[in-house]
Amino acid sequence: MGTIFFFVLAVVSVISAILIVAQKNPVASALYLIVTLCSQAMLYLLLGASFLAVIQIIVYAGAIMVLFLFVIMLLNLRRDEFGPDKKKTQRVLAFGLGVVWLIQVVAITKVGLSKMTLTQVSPEAALETGSVQAVGKSLFTEYLYPFEITSILLLVAILGSIVLAKKKI
Repeated sequence: MGTIFFFVLAVVSVISAILIVAQKNPVASALYLIVTLCSQAMLYLLLGASFLAVIQIIVYAGAIMVLFLFVIMLLNLRRDEFGPDKKKTQRVLAFGLGVVWLIQVVAITKVGLSKMTLTQVSPEAALETGSVQAVGKSLFTEYLYPFEITSILLLVAILGSIVLAKKKI
């Protein structure tokens, strides 16, 4: 059962990642990015990394996407820059895929909750399996340089979009 969920989530993730780049409408691209990030979070849940799944949803699908949408709205794009309206078949297909995704989320949650056992874990075992402390220590020691580079890249992207928006006004 888990293998089927994995392949379906992998296909959804790859297709939505391709659609991020293929869309002319930046808002639609941002929405496809949310689908990609959420499907990645579901893959983390299948792997048993519930902390990473929650962080994926809260930080990336939540906070970063609000930032992206804010920048998109700051650019103040006109309707003719969005491209033509979507066809009715695409709306029906999007609704169907949304229902399939919702069914997957519910099924994965039920499978995860049914397999969940509340047992005491020793601190040594918790450090080996990816506790919050282990992830934090790893992030700010081994991966500090990539973490800081990512923050600088996000800052440059925000400043670039502000410069682009100021030229249009």
